[in-house]
Amino acid sequence: MTAIKHALQRDIFTPNDERLLSIVNVCKAGKKKRNCFLCATVTTERPVQVNVVKVKKSDKGDFYKRQTAWALRDLAVVDAKDAVKESPEFDLHFDKVYKWVASSTVEKNTFISCIWKLNQRYLRKKIDFTNVSSQLLEESVPSGENQSVAGGDEEAVDEYQELNAREEQDIEIMMEGCEYAISNAEAFAEKLSRELQVLDGANIQSIMASEKQVNILMKLLDEALKEVDQIELKLSSYEEMLQSVKEQMDQISESNHLIHLSNTNNVKLLSEIEFLVNHMDLAKGHIKALQEGDLTSSRGIEACTNAADALLQCMNVALRPGHDMLHAVKQQQQRFSDLREQFARRLASHLNSVFVQQGHDQSSTLAQHSAELTLPNHHPFHRDLLRYAKLMEWLKNTDYGKYEGLTKNYMDYLSRLYEREIKDFFEVAKIKMTGTTREGKKFATLPRKESAVKQETESLHGSSGKLTGSTSSLNKLSVQSSGNRRSQSSSLLDMGNMSASDLDVADRTKFDKIFEQVLSELEPLCLAEQDFISKFFKLQQHQSISGTTTNEAEEMDGGTLSRSYTSGVPQTILSEKDMIRQMMTKIFRCIEPELNNLIALGDKIDSFNSLYMLVKMSHHVWTAQNVDPASFLSTTLGNVLVTVKRNFDKCISNQMKQMDEVKISKKSKVGILPFVAEFEEFAALAESIFKNAERRGDLDKAYIKLIRAVFVSVEKVANESQKTPRDVVMMENFHHIFATLSRLKISCLEAEKKEAKQKYTDHLQSYVIYSLGQPLEKLNHFFEGVEARVAQGIREEEVSYQLAFNKQELRKVIKEYPGKEVKKGLDNLYKKVDKHLCEEENLLQVVWHSMQDEFIRQYKHFEGLIARCYPGSGITMEFTIQDILDYCSSIAQSH
Repeated sequence: MTAIKHALQRDIFTPNDERLLSIVNVCKAGKKKRNCFLCATVTTERPVQVNVVKVKKSDKGDFYKRQTAWALRDLAVVDAKDAVKESPEFDLHFDKVYKWVASSTVEKNTFISCIWKLNQRYLRKKIDFTNVSSQLLEESVPSGENQSVAGGDEEAVDEYQELNAREEQDIEIMMEGCEYAISNAEAFAEKLSRELQVLDGANIQSIMASEKQVNILMKLLDEALKEVDQIELKLSSYEEMLQSVKEQMDQISESNHLIHLSNTNNVKLLSEIEFLVNHMDLAKGHIKALQEGDLTSSRGIEACTNAADALLQCMNVALRPGHDMLHAVKQQQQRFSDLREQFARRLASHLNSVFVQQGHDQSSTLAQHSAELTLPNHHPFHRDLLRYAKLMEWLKNTDYGKYEGLTKNYMDYLSRLYEREIKDFFEVAKIKMTGTTREGKKFATLPRKESAVKQETESLHGSSGKLTGSTSSLNKLSVQSSGNRRSQSSSLLDMGNMSASDLDVADRTKFDKIFEQVLSELEPLCLAEQDFISKFFKLQQHQSISGTTTNEAEEMDGGTLSRSYTSGVPQTILSEKDMIRQMMTKIFRCIEPELNNLIALGDKIDSFNSLYMLVKMSHHVWTAQNVDPASFLSTTLGNVLVTVKRNFDKCISNQMKQMDEVKISKKSKVGILPFVAEFEEFAALAESIFKNAERRGDLDKAYIKLIRAVFVSVEKVANESQKTPRDVVMMENFHHIFATLSRLKISCLEAEKKEAKQKYTDHLQSYVIYSLGQPLEKLNHFFEGVEARVAQGIREEEVSYQLAFNKQELRKVIKEYPGKEVKKGLDNLYKKVDKHLCEEENLLQVVWHSMQDEFIRQYKHFEGLIARCYPGSGITMEFTIQDILDYCSSIAQSH
């Protein structure tokens, strides 16, 4: 084993600057493989690194090679398997457990002992040695083969330390002094042994010679030991004294700690008491204000507000853990609760009284507004109540039940007050509407039999001085069925007669002003009330009460905002906008039906009033939506706008229906149809009303429907006309439509304007050709025969050789149409056209000029045929083109 050890040191570890301290021949447990060696090594350089290296022979078996190395600091456990019985097995626990079987127990014990010594000397972390005999864990091991390696002293560990340079030099000098030092090593060794013995003897003699000095040294050492003993005695006494002082200091320290702890507890107790006193103590002035404060004066309201805020702060103070268990705190909280309940009850009672008193004061001023189309101003009422706004917020935060009760009472009382005011206001508006109708409207356009509307209107004006007396008549007028009302009064058929009177325009203008005034009075009233509700009931922020949902809003039932309660906490709280909208709906529940009744009355008076109402209502809806699209005012006006739009559509449908049902007299000429003239007036009226209106698109759609219906009805009447030719009916009416559209310049009817012009032109040409016919009938028949011969293939210059169409025959025909006869025929034609055409459209001269042009065209055609078929004959007509012009001009002037 020593030879192997020297070989491993030389070949493997010396090149790596390592020293081999112990070696053991092992193999893996449970496997039959070649043996290998575990080596314990240390590095020669500092800091020293201790490793366990696995070395095995190469495959060829001629040298050793280093296979695996572990740092000793990574070794956790050395397990010798059995501390009593001799066993070659042992385990080394590195990153995993390695099981080995040594070749002999001695080698195993020597290796484990070396590992223990290296651990004690070089490592701070101690390795756990289990199942290892205590004898192995000592400074020395039994003598044996490896005693030089595993000895107990440090020199045994350093046995193989290499010689330094000085030692090598001394050995070389010594060997050079002996000639046979190399050739005869045994003789050199004997020589060195003899010299060593001589030196040992000299050393012993030197020691024996210095015995006296040694005795003196020993004596001094004994004296020194005595002094040390005395010093130790003094130190012991000092230590006893210090021990007593230490006990006293410990007692003082403990006493100081108790004093400090007591002071700390006192400071904390004082802090808690100050906290409770500062945050849960309500001033006597505040208590008095809550119990007896004047809620009618501004100063008293301010004092009550401050006291209520102070009480709320005391009640909402965040108590620290344990405070709620104190009896005094419980008493104070109960006192605060009683004060809150008492003041909330007093405040609610006072505000209910204020609501009633303000309502009576408001009702007393209602009489002065009864004869005027104005609504009472609630600003003083709101101004007085807003003084209590902060108290309402306090009540909302402390007692939601009473807050909601006040809200309900306010809505109930104000709804009745507003209902009286608004109904009286609308009664005045209805009186003024029907009054303008009776005063301004002439009943010339009514049927011979007086209509129910006229009678109702007169009865209304008979009692116009008494609001209560006229209520039943107005209601009767607004709800009466349409069977007896004057269905034709505002239709397109009688609109022409109505528009003839300036009073009709004045009536409509007055109606427009009345309707605008109604909306202008309602809008600020609603906005002022909504603003007041938001400020007074403190609805600026959404509610954030635990356990509530703002999306679950129950509908109002009987005027109350119904909610369910659990332990006094509302389970469903509406958002700000929902609460304001529901309160406004409850308070102003009469506005929408009253507006609908007023609209129905206006539509009954004159269906064209729907145009005014549509424009005005659209503008107010647009304005309200710009402020708040979801507000009560916007929603209500939007609903009413739907009714107005429905009435407008109904008005247009009625006009179209009446066009379809129109009947024309068979004994008189048609002329301009009534609905054509009335469309002109409707369009002019609509353009003046809808100028810069927001709902222009509705009018454009109505225009398209009406104009198409007019076109269809004109053609229908033209086809049914017996007295007036169809072309005349079409020509005159479409000329009138074209002129109307050109004057009004309605952009959405550009296509219809072009169509009307085309129809007018086509039917004008058709009528001229049909009416003019063949004024020179025999001459026309003669030339028709000439054209027939030419069409059969006879050359034009050879037509004169035909017996029936020779020059003599032509001269006979021409002689039958002298200028006098031609003028007479044109005069008869003019009279015929004059009978067909109406005076309103003034198309006689246009038609006559077109007939003149057509006659001249025929004349030129005949002259051309004469020139081509009878060249050089000298045959001409007995009248000229100038004669035709003179005849037509004189005829037109004479009539």
